[in-house]
Amino acid sequence: QSFTRILLPLAVPSLATTAILTFIYCWNEFLFALSFTLGPERQTVPVAIALFRGQYQVPWGQILAAAVIATAPVAAMVLVFQRRIVQGLTAGAVKG
Repeated sequence: QSFTRILLPLAVPSLATTAILTFIYCWNEFLFALSFTLGPERQTVPVAIALFRGQYQVPWGQILAAAVIATAPVAAMVLVFQRRIVQGLTAGAVKG
């Protein structure tokens, strides 16, 4: 009972912040995904964007559009959970 009434409400902001930052890290993972994915059907979004090239030129417009589309879910999630992120990051820094 003390866990659910005292400890859990104090830990929710830090757990939410940890979950959100872990999701962002996994979403943006590039080197691990580039090293260990074998086929194009298993590539993550950042790897697919990095390997996206034309035959004679680099299609910068398409690459930047794909980067914006890939960043949009993370940016939306951060905007929605902004208050929780700030609470979790400052929970250990504020005394009292």
